[in-house]
Amino acid sequence: MTVQFEWPADWPERIAGTSCDMCSNGGQDRNHYGARIYAGRFVDAYLQSAQIQRGYTLAIWNGRHVVEPTELADAEASGYWLETLRVAKALIAFYRPMKLNYETLGNTSPHLHTHLLPRFEVDPRPGQPFPLLAQSGTESQIPEAEFLADLDHLRQLTGYSASDS
Repeated sequence: MTVQFEWPADWPERIAGTSCDMCSNGGQDRNHYGARIYAGRFVDAYLQSAQIQRGYTLAIWNGRHVVEPTELADAEASGYWLETLRVAKALIAFYRPMKLNYETLGNTSPHLHTHLLPRFEVDPRPGQPFPLLAQSGTESQIPEAEFLADLDHLRQLTGYSASDS
């Protein structure tokens, strides 16, 4: 039995950027995506506070509203990926995962972003894609002390200071 889903009714507005949650939540040190661990020329990266996977981070394009990486000029694309990799290197150095996944999706929020997901020995689906689901905002949260300690270490590794923003 195949289950059919439909695109949200406001999908054209999301694509156009008129109701883009990433455009409206960008530039903040803490928002519903988590807490910023990196602010670059092309990317803002947010460590997720939801207890989905330790170290789960979103690298979000911080320029004009863009849906696909193909919409970027060459210099912008280079900057986006180089800054995303800078964040990835910090995640790898700190968490020491068995593997780091890079997922550029946009099926819920059509704004260019990449999910960075550390994969550990204890894993919900070893050797397969991580079971990402759209967040509802009701997920359990990483204990605040643990989250803040990770946040501090990752900010040091990326060179980000919240007072610089």
